[in-house]
Amino acid sequence: MVFVTCKDTVTGRACCVVLCTTEEQNLVKELVGLSTRDRIRAIRGLSMSFKEKKHIRLQSHAFRCFADCSENVSLVSVSLIIKQYNTNNQVLIQWSCFKLFSQSFRRCGYSIKSARQTLKLWQSIMKEIGGRFGTSVLSYFVFLKWLLMFNIFSFLVNFGFITIPLLVYDPSPNIPPNVSFTGLEMLTGAGYFTYTIMYYGGYSNETLVGLVKYDMKLAYFFTIAYEFKCCLSCFPCLCLSLYSMASSFKKNYVLADPTSNSAWQLLSSWDFSITNERAVRQRKNNLRVQIQESLSDKAQRQLLTLSEKLKHLGVYLGFWLLSTSLVVGCGVSIYYLCQYEQPAETLLVPFVVSLMNLVVPLLYSLFNKFEHYSSHRRQIYALVVRNILLKMSILAVLCYYWMNVVAKKFSCWESVVGQALYRLVIVDFLFLMLGSFFGEFLSNVIGTRLIPRLGVPEFDVARNVLELIYAQSLAWIGIYFSPLLPAIQILKLFILFYLKKVSLTQNCQPPRRTARAAQMQTIFIALLFFPFFVGSLSIVAYTAWRLTPSEQCGPFRGLNSTFSVVGVWMDDLHEIPGSQWVIWIYENIIKSEIFYFLMTLIIMAIIYIFWQVTQGRKELIGLLRQQIVNVSVLYMCL
Repeated sequence: MVFVTCKDTVTGRACCVVLCTTEEQNLVKELVGLSTRDRIRAIRGLSMSFKEKKHIRLQSHAFRCFADCSENVSLVSVSLIIKQYNTNNQVLIQWSCFKLFSQSFRRCGYSIKSARQTLKLWQSIMKEIGGRFGTSVLSYFVFLKWLLMFNIFSFLVNFGFITIPLLVYDPSPNIPPNVSFTGLEMLTGAGYFTYTIMYYGGYSNETLVGLVKYDMKLAYFFTIAYEFKCCLSCFPCLCLSLYSMASSFKKNYVLADPTSNSAWQLLSSWDFSITNERAVRQRKNNLRVQIQESLSDKAQRQLLTLSEKLKHLGVYLGFWLLSTSLVVGCGVSIYYLCQYEQPAETLLVPFVVSLMNLVVPLLYSLFNKFEHYSSHRRQIYALVVRNILLKMSILAVLCYYWMNVVAKKFSCWESVVGQALYRLVIVDFLFLMLGSFFGEFLSNVIGTRLIPRLGVPEFDVARNVLELIYAQSLAWIGIYFSPLLPAIQILKLFILFYLKKVSLTQNCQPPRRTARAAQMQTIFIALLFFPFFVGSLSIVAYTAWRLTPSEQCGPFRGLNSTFSVVGVWMDDLHEIPGSQWVIWIYENIIKSEIFYFLMTLIIMAIIYIFWQVTQGRKELIGLLRQQIVNVSVLYMCL
C-alpha cells in the first residue's frame, strides 16, 4: 500500500487517499466520474454484501475528496484513511450507544408522564368539555374535582384516626334490640344510624388499650383540628391557599385594566382549548355579538341623561331592597319552621331550605333582566352577591338554632345536629338532580320546540359553583358532628360530575359571552375561603370553645368544653418526664393573649405592606400606559 498526500493550491487543505486492489481502483474510477445520484444507484445495484457496498462507497467518497484537492495525483492505496475511519467509527458507535441510552431514558420519562396524565381522574372528559364549551365552563368541573379530592383526603384522615381505632377496639355498635335497619335511614339519617359511628354520639371517651394507649378524646379533637388547619402540620396548606388567592387576585384584578375590555375581547379573548368545529363557529358569532353589545352599551351610557341615570339608580335600589327582604323573610321562616318541626316531619326543614335555594335564585335572575346593568360583569357580580347573602343567612339561622335551642333541648344534641346536616346534604343532592332536569332539560325543550326565540340554554357557571360551595360548607360544618359525612359528600360529588356532564352535553350550548377563566377561578377560591370556610370554621370553633358537650354520649362527655381536653392532657403530661417544654408552650404561647395580639399585628403589617406594593404597581402601570400613549401621539405627528 502506498500513502499519498496532496495539497490544494487554492485552500491549502491536505487530503489523503488509499486503495487496496486494482479491481476496486477501476470500480471506484467509474463511480467517481458519475453524479451523486447515479453513483448511489450504481452502488445499490452491485451484487455485494452490505458491508462491501459500504466499503466501496467510502472509497468513492475518499477519491472524490482527493479529486477536489488535486487533479495531478494518481490513484494509490492509502490504508491510513481506512484506519482513521475505523477509529472514528468506533467513537461514533460509542456516542450513538450513549445517545440511544439517554433517549431511552427520556422516552421512558415521557411514557411515565403520559401514563400519569392518562391515570388522572376524568382527564379525557375534561379535555372534551374544554374543547367543546371552553375554559369558563371547564372551570366548574375543575373546581368540582378539587372539592372531590379534598373530601377524599378528609374522609381518609377521619376514618384512619377516629373510626378505625374504635372499630378495632369495639367492632360491634351498641344498638338497642328494638332498633333495626329499615332503609329509611338512608334518607333521614335517624333511627339505626343514630347509634353507629356515623355521628358524634357513637364514639367513646375511653383510652383504648392495646399495643399502645390511644386516647379517643385527643384523637377526635386533633383530627378535627387538623381538618380545619388549626394544628401546626396543616398550617402551610392554609398559607398556600392564601398565597394562591392573593397571587390570582394580583394577576387578574390588580394588573387588569377595566378600560381595555373591548381591546381584550378583540385581541386576546379567543379560547384556544375549543376544538369542536361547531363550537368554533358559534364562538365566532358570540364574540362578534359581544363586541357589538359592548360598543353599543358604551355609546348608550354616554347618551344617558341625568333623569335616566336617576331612574336606573331607583330601579337598582328597589330590586336590592326586594332581594334583601327575600333574604330576611327566608331566614325568619326557617327559624320558626325549625321550632315547630316534629320527629315525623324531619325532612320538612331540609325540603324547604333546598326549595328556597332553588326558587329564590331564579327570582334573582328575573330581577337582573329588569335592572339593565351597564356591563355583563356587574350583572354577574350582583347575582353572585345576592345568592351568597341568601345561602349565608340560611346557614346562619340554622346554626343559631342548633347552637342555642338544640344544644339545650336534647341530651345528645351533637348527634341531632349531625342528623340535621346529613338530611340537608341528602336533600340538597336530590334538588341538584331535579334542578339539572327542570332547569336545563326543560329549558332546552322549551327553547328548541315551544319557544324557539329563547334558544338553547347556557350552562350557568356562577349558580352551579355557588351550589357546590354551599354543599361543601355543610360538609365542613358537619365534620365535627358527623365525622363520616365526607364519605356522603364524595359519593354526591362523584355522581354530580357525570350528571352535570351529561346535562351539559345534551342540553346546553357554549356561553355567548367570554368569561376570563383565571378571574373566575379567583372568585371561586375567594368565595370558598371567605365567607364560607371562615364561617364554617367559626361555627366549629364556637362549638369547641363555648358550648358544653353532652354528658351522656360522645368522646367529650364530662368536660366543660371540647377544648378542655387539651387542659386535661397537659395535666397528665406533668407526670411524664421530659415533657415540660410542651407544657411551657401551652401555658405561655397557646393560652397567651399577647401572642395572638402580636400575630395579629404582624399579619396586619404584612397586609399593609402588600397593599402599598399593589398601589405602587398600579401607579407604575398607569405611568407606563401614559408613556405608550405619548409615544404613539409623537409617532403620528412625525
